[in-house]
Amino acid sequence: MSEPLPSSLAAAPAGQALTVQLVSAPVHSPEWASWLADLGFLPGEAVRVLRRGSLSEGNLVVRVGQSTFALRHAEAECIAVTVRHD
Repeated sequence: MSEPLPSSLAAAPAGQALTVQLVSAPVHSPEWASWLADLGFLPGEAVRVLRRGSLSEGNLVVRVGQSTFALRHAEAECIAVTVRHD
């Protein structure tokens, strides 16, 4: 069985268990990649969207490891994830 392709954390449904595959940064903000890594968004880490803002591109509340953060949609777009199979 082939591994599912990564999609962004911004597109993930709330409540689904995910695994971080890759963190990248937009050209206009290259520091985002290291900032997200400092928060714990590292390949292999468990992550889950807990809640979404009311706007389609609003903020997200996410849990990575044992920490909970609010991310902007643009920041969540930088985090590639796949479905976690435990």
